[in-house]
Amino acid sequence: MFSNGRGIVIILLFLAGVVNYLDRSALSIAAPFIHNELSLSATQMGIVFSSFSIGYALFNFIGGMAADRYGAKLTLFFAMIVWSVFSGALALAIGFVSVAVIRILFGMGEGPLSTTTNKMVNNWFPPNQRASIVGLTSSGQPLGGAIAGPIVGFISISYGWRISFIIIMLIGIVWSVLWWKLVKEKPESSSVQMKEEIASTVENPCIETARKLQFTFYLKQKTILFTAFAFFSYIYILFFFLTWFPSYLVDVRGLSIEEMSIITVIPWILGFIGLAIGGFVSDFSLKKFIKKGALFSRKLVLVTCLLLSAICIGLAGLVTTTTSAVILVALSVFFLYLTGAIYWAIINDVVDQSNVGSVGGFMHFVANIAGIIGPVLTGYIVDTSGTYTAAFLLAGGLAVFASLAVIFFVHPIIKPIH
Repeated sequence: MFSNGRGIVIILLFLAGVVNYLDRSALSIAAPFIHNELSLSATQMGIVFSSFSIGYALFNFIGGMAADRYGAKLTLFFAMIVWSVFSGALALAIGFVSVAVIRILFGMGEGPLSTTTNKMVNNWFPPNQRASIVGLTSSGQPLGGAIAGPIVGFISISYGWRISFIIIMLIGIVWSVLWWKLVKEKPESSSVQMKEEIASTVENPCIETARKLQFTFYLKQKTILFTAFAFFSYIYILFFFLTWFPSYLVDVRGLSIEEMSIITVIPWILGFIGLAIGGFVSDFSLKKFIKKGALFSRKLVLVTCLLLSAICIGLAGLVTTTTSAVILVALSVFFLYLTGAIYWAIINDVVDQSNVGSVGGFMHFVANIAGIIGPVLTGYIVDTSGTYTAAFLLAGGLAVFASLAVIFFVHPIIKPIH
């Protein structure tokens, strides 16, 4: 798994995830400072949170197509530079409009990360390891979210919130240099054994029958569309936690900025564990239920864990103590992240290699529309109702509905007979 140059690919993709969520989580941690300094309402903060996803969702799709056409290495290199620069640019914000515009451009830079990660994993690893590797590399994301609280909280209190975004920008630039110098797009052509290993696959008629199909064919398949819908519910819960949970702890639970910065680490740590092991759970399930097919094993883990996440996030809005709310949100994030690698594993299982980036980018684009809708809707609910309860219940209910949709509509893709 770590031999023949694969180790450096895993490490740098993992670190890319850390930087990605360090950058992304910084705004939610600094939100109380930004809210006060720039005099923004809850609805305006919701728009600011959502503005990121406008650029992000669009470039999920564009980034996937770029990875297929120009290569995942080059695409991710430029993406990291762009998002790092615009992360730092937030230090120049002077009001609501400037913050929103900068966050849109920042989101455009971050958009290609997951699709390029999936493409690199597809290039470097055999099918029976891909869910494990996607989960392992992506686990850097919640780890970045975990360290964002203490780091951004400390810097914001000690030196001002603007300085934290400049420091984060410099970290991303350093990563870009290392990525360009150390990583190749694919294994060396001389490594025949590795290429044969990657080309080999577990019995999977979906891949074999779909090799010559066009990208547009996949956009009509219920399996792709409802996997995207399940991913939509995943992103909705994730962005609800990512954008509003710190403010919820301060506004509703009465915690100080220092206390909030520390407590938000707990769900992120559980999320890190969930995402790190989720791919291994999925690949283990694949081996255990191989006779039932790859898709059955993926669905088993996806539906079970997404339902558990939905129940926990819904209950978190009903409990009366801070401790129980934090525990339930942490468990929700844990179960949610257990499914994090599976959406991509399904794409790898049913889509031919030449379309993995584009189809994965389409799925990610659809899913991240939740990142546009969710934060604004939550801000509106908070402004109009004065409570977060309905927002918690809405997030949980959506995931329940998505889980049922996966059961009934996600099936193996069959190539049409010509």
